[in-house]
Amino acid sequence: MKELDEIVEIFDFLGDWDQRYQYLVELGEQLEPINEQERTEDNRVKGCMSQVWVAAHCDPDNGHRIYFSGDCDTAIIKGVLALLIKLSSGKTAEDIQTLELDEVFDKLNLGEHLSPNRHVGVYAIVELMKAKALAAAKKAA
Repeated sequence: MKELDEIVEIFDFLGDWDQRYQYLVELGEQLEPINEQERTEDNRVKGCMSQVWVAAHCDPDNGHRIYFSGDCDTAIIKGVLALLIKLSSGKTAEDIQTLELDEVFDKLNLGEHLSPNRHVGVYAIVELMKAKALAAAKKAA
């Protein structure tokens, strides 16, 4: 996955975890805000300690491509959400289903640096993103 390799290079360049956390916070700050209409219970990630919302949209010019928007109330998880959106947006629903969070965690060493509760929450984000992608693709078909 090209996007993941690029992020791994950035993480390697940054070196220590203080700088990596700061990078995640900056990614979160750059995340486009979710529409207030999309801040619904259906788009809220269950199983995450933070308040997280994720919405999926089909590309109007290519209905097979899915794009995500999202928001979170905590800086680090918002950064992780931004990273997941960057890795998933612009792909097909089928491609999104193949996103292996363990691979992302391993390559970025995130598993070692996120608490077990946050780890579970990030898995919940990915599962909702996958479900939203399938629903968006089905709706576009």
